[in-house]
Amino acid sequence: MPTIRFTDVGHRYGDRSVLSQVDLTLSESRIGIIGSNGGGKSTLARMINGLVTPTTGEVTVDDLSTKRHGRAIRQHVGFVFTDPNHQIIMPTVAEDIAFSLRRSGLSKSERAQRVDAILERFSLSGHADHPTHLLSGGQKQLLALAAVLVTAPKTIVADEPTTLLDLRNTRIIAETFAALDQQLIVVTHQLDLLADFDRVLLVESGRIVADGEPADTIEHYRRLAT
Repeated sequence: MPTIRFTDVGHRYGDRSVLSQVDLTLSESRIGIIGSNGGGKSTLARMINGLVTPTTGEVTVDDLSTKRHGRAIRQHVGFVFTDPNHQIIMPTVAEDIAFSLRRSGLSKSERAQRVDAILERFSLSGHADHPTHLLSGGQKQLLALAAVLVTAPKTIVADEPTTLLDLRNTRIIAETFAALDQQLIVVTHQLDLLADFDRVLLVESGRIVADGEPADTIEHYRRLAT
């Protein structure tokens, strides 16, 4: 698995501090991030592929700095947003997945093969030529994930990927995550999703206040919420 390091990381939005003195080494296969809204967990997650860079300190992915090597890191770290509409930009399902491969260096036939394979994997083959705006919420989230996975990243970061989904589609996403070979880092309020993860972090008021086995970190969070 890739190794992600946060070294004395802090971040501010204007005068507001959202992260402070974060020191972490993340190398496990399945890592969850939980915490209250506004606590800094999404900012932490977005730092992993350079969507946000630290105000102070440094974040590295396999020794590459997100400040200096953001583009290279984003070739290996895929990001799935809460709302898939923020990621889906092409008019049809197949076109949207193919768009992710535009800078891959693959031939046209190789790109087509990759697109067909990922459509089949996510049970979207029958929707290849369908307008993306007509997909259900669950299908859109699967499409967003497929468009990330088609590039074969080493790490996937997902920021609250089930927030807008019903129970059935949440289960489908959970099953899809469980079958991934890549390193997976998930920000979520769906605590049950993290039961079999390797490690869970609790972020509150910009700091890591608990870090360990899922059951222990989740129990810490429950105590803080009471």
